[in-house]
Amino acid sequence: MEQQLTVEVIIIGGSYAGLSAALALGRALRRVLVLDSGQPCNRPTPHAHNFLTRDGTAPAELAAQARAQALAYPTVQLLPETAVAARGSDGDFTLTTDTGRVVRAGKLLFATGVRDQLPARPGFAECWGISVIHCPYCHGYEYHHQPTGTLLNGEAALEHARLLRQWTDQLTIFTDGPATFSPGQWAQLADAGIEVEETPVRELRHQAGQLTHIGLLDGRQVPLAALYLRPGMEQHCLLPRDLGCAYTEAGYLQVDGMQKTSVPGIYAAGDATMPMRALSMAVAGGTMAGAALNSELLLSW
Repeated sequence: MEQQLTVEVIIIGGSYAGLSAALALGRALRRVLVLDSGQPCNRPTPHAHNFLTRDGTAPAELAAQARAQALAYPTVQLLPETAVAARGSDGDFTLTTDTGRVVRAGKLLFATGVRDQLPARPGFAECWGISVIHCPYCHGYEYHHQPTGTLLNGEAALEHARLLRQWTDQLTIFTDGPATFSPGQWAQLADAGIEVEETPVRELRHQAGQLTHIGLLDGRQVPLAALYLRPGMEQHCLLPRDLGCAYTEAGYLQVDGMQKTSVPGIYAAGDATMPMRALSMAVAGGTMAGAALNSELLLSW
């Protein structure tokens, strides 16, 4: 038998963007249900950084406190369930979860994040978020002045190297095959003292996720403390697509300044909407979405 529940807003995704929206809506006395599968993208990361007042805190600790604070408001509920189907339109959406529960709401907020597409080579998954990292603003300080690599090629590698030189002068670009630099770019790299390694990468050697060497196809082992990687991504949740939401060319959910998607009544926030993957940005987007949702619900008088 279906378990039915009716609320004003369903938030799909209970990480930082989703819980920030739930907090804003809970303080506005709105009946909110948060559905969360418990798989935040930063779960491998030992410490979260660049988040004012909580810099260096473990993500699990941040998440636990965020849940406690949002759920302190009696109109906010959280269920450890995954939304698997959605239908309806503004004012009358229906979601079904993986337990068979049916939930109805006037508005939806997708804060479902993205899934990283890591290279299928030994060591990458184990080191991801620890010493194979994506953002120098989030992780660069911990590896400043240490042997560092970036796995890129061409113009993108040159631009990234310029940025990473802010943190270390022991920098190697691993092009994972023949480099595609122009003669002028080769000269810039030489002038900056940036090494280029064209031999393909075979594996990463590490100790409990802490990178020690990058193994090349020719058998050489290059000592390395950190490797920057820009993996592809895919959306965790395809329900916005099923409901007709538009996406950007890069594959992110398209939203306006108030976090509204292209479909009336549906909002989105967090990593699913932007490449700037920082806790502060996710929290800001969630708070904006919560306030905008409350304002939109007032129009139903």
